[in-house]
Amino acid sequence: MWWIKSYMRRHRLGILLFLLFGAICAAVLFLYRLPMEAIGYAFALCLVIGVIAVLVDASAYRKKVQKLLEQQEAVKNGTEELPSATDSLEEAYQELIYLAQEERRERTAQLMREKKDITDYFTLWAHQIKTPIAAMRLLFQQETENIEQFYEQRKECEGELFKIEQYVEMVLQYLRLNSSVNDFVLQEYSLDSIIRQAIHKYAPMFIRKKLALHYETITTKVVTDEKWMVFVVEQIFSNAIKYTVEGSISIYMEGGNLVIADTGIGILPEDLPRVFEKGYTGYNGRNDKKASGIGLYLCKQILEKLGHKVYVTSEPGKGTKMKLVF
Repeated sequence: MWWIKSYMRRHRLGILLFLLFGAICAAVLFLYRLPMEAIGYAFALCLVIGVIAVLVDASAYRKKVQKLLEQQEAVKNGTEELPSATDSLEEAYQELIYLAQEERRERTAQLMREKKDITDYFTLWAHQIKTPIAAMRLLFQQETENIEQFYEQRKECEGELFKIEQYVEMVLQYLRLNSSVNDFVLQEYSLDSIIRQAIHKYAPMFIRKKLALHYETITTKVVTDEKWMVFVVEQIFSNAIKYTVEGSISIYMEGGNLVIADTGIGILPEDLPRVFEKGYTGYNGRNDKKASGIGLYLCKQILEKLGHKVYVTSEPGKGTKMKLVF
């Protein structure tokens, strides 16, 4: 049977040493000219005892092997239970197996959490993107012969299209950030160039909401990733514009840090500690009913990966100030 071959291979050294020692003892007794009957009797007695010991040990070995084979099927159901260790080597191997099992359980739980997070986010994203799509469909269905009304509808369509682009860009960045491989390229960049890219993209939104922008050229250079930093600044602009009904948005340096301040509705004190949590929308987000609670979470995660920090201060009714520390 196959388990006998396995047992013989596993204990071949001990068996060979047993036979060798028996032969040496027989040779020594023979050289001392003891009667052959006594030598044969002693050798046979040792052989019988050795065979019995091997059979008993082999039987225990067979049971252990069968137990392990049964556990191979139990592993699929997560009900495996290893047989008791008989020596330090088996204890070490079992400890390794337990550690591997624990690592597997942790990895499985992590993958399940990530899958749930992605499913929840895409469910929310699908509901969010339906709104601007439905709005554009209604605008396209409206017929007008008035040129002014036509251009007004066109501006509204552009605004809804801009929202769709935002949602698509956000979901792409969410997937990239949560992938095992990121494309961060750290170099020295002009902070002014990064800010101007974001301003250019959001210029129509400033105009549409009639918000003033206070910004003077910043000569500071920072070591960062341009693409990801532009995304962070855009997200801060998006929130500032969304929650500022009238007034202005200011961009300036303060103590070597970049500050983006608005004169919007502000954030309640109880919401401030949680504004960077995933999915947390706070009082303003619940009133808006379109907030995802993902934008600032992504900003926080990106900045941490880049080695930067972000701080927020706010006062309800007076505005919010975001400070980026490089």
